[in-house]
Amino acid sequence: MFALLALFWGGSFVSIDVGLHHFPPLLFAAVRYDVAGLLILGYATATTDRWKPKHKGDVLAVLTIGAFVIAGHHSLLYLGQEHVPGALAAVVVSLSPVLTAVFASALFADEHVTPLSAVGLLCGVVGVAIVANPTPANLLSTDAVGIGLVFLAAASFALGSVLSQPFETGISVPALQGWSMLFGSVLIHAVSLGTGESPTAIDWSLPAVASLTYLVLVSGVVAFLIYFHLLDAIGATELNLVGYLEPVVATLLSWVVLGELVASTTVIGFAAIFTGFALLKRDVLFDFVRTSPNAGRA
Repeated sequence: MFALLALFWGGSFVSIDVGLHHFPPLLFAAVRYDVAGLLILGYATATTDRWKPKHKGDVLAVLTIGAFVIAGHHSLLYLGQEHVPGALAAVVVSLSPVLTAVFASALFADEHVTPLSAVGLLCGVVGVAIVANPTPANLLSTDAVGIGLVFLAAASFALGSVLSQPFETGISVPALQGWSMLFGSVLIHAVSLGTGESPTAIDWSLPAVASLTYLVLVSGVVAFLIYFHLLDAIGATELNLVGYLEPVVATLLSWVVLGELVASTTVIGFAAIFTGFALLKRDVLFDFVRTSPNAGRA
């Protein structure tokens, strides 16, 4: 199930690449979460009684996740992928867990950045710099702008994840995700309208429909249902590791489907980002390895 989640979410970067040829970027993201939010919320109403936000914590969690994790993250990601391929975007997005640790240490007194953790953060930043390869000549190029937008998308996701942690919620996880998706899609629609995007610009071709269907049903509904199960089974920290399989999947699918290859510097940058994550989460990773059912087996 972990491998399937990586496959489905890694494939979403390639699907976004395809869909951006047929949709305005913000409207593309908004429509995706219109439908996915309704389907996830429908699942929540059918499987649990705890699907209505009733308390202040419920509402604040929905607003925070909807604004940062759904609207902020995906608006910036889709705008960024207009300029850089999905495989490259997936590498930059893999910085999210590193940024999550940084935001947590900055906002919560009980979270501290040790010297070794600081080295981990530096590795993550260096990794993104290697991927971006900034020079005076290309600093304002479309590739550099695209990577900058995707970096901000990763930061928005990380900040939203941290800000939502203190809220005590009484609704189920699927309901929280469903309401957050719908609120986030409303925000994206508002920005899309404000920037002049129009539904008449959508090219409802077969690739467009296939891309949207994949993003809604496969990487949206099915992948999130797997995510809910794994969240209960292995916990959030270990589940974060899926973010480091997504770039691998996105790179392979970009090559198979679109004929695109990433540069060797991108692979080096990804290795640096993963090293940063491993240093920041070293204690949890060591515990996870020690308590694994297969630990110590030949």
